[in-house]
Amino acid sequence: MNNKLKRQRDFDAVFNKGKRARADIISMFYLKTGSDITKIGISISKKHGGAVTRNRIKRLIRAVYIPLFPRLKKGYNIVFLPKVSEDYSYHAFLRSIEYLLKKEKLTDEAS
Repeated sequence: MNNKLKRQRDFDAVFNKGKRARADIISMFYLKTGSDITKIGISISKKHGGAVTRNRIKRLIRAVYIPLFPRLKKGYNIVFLPKVSEDYSYHAFLRSIEYLLKKEKLTDEAS
């Protein structure tokens, strides 16, 4: 999947110019672009723990959004920012990310 947000300036644009939506364990920043491609990024600070913990969180978030990706509207850059927590689970991220995408109307209802 080549729809990852990679460049620092793209992340900065989403954080500075985009909109923010919050759920209980994760925040989502998104910015409409002029492109037909939707790109997703994950930003995790060192407050979450060591590299092993941060990579586990990234894998959980990717596992949630990859099946949801075909339903996303085209032309957005989206960044997920998890909140610091004692325990992270797939189902908690799934519930929160689906809620945020539906709340901000970033999914195509036809798909």
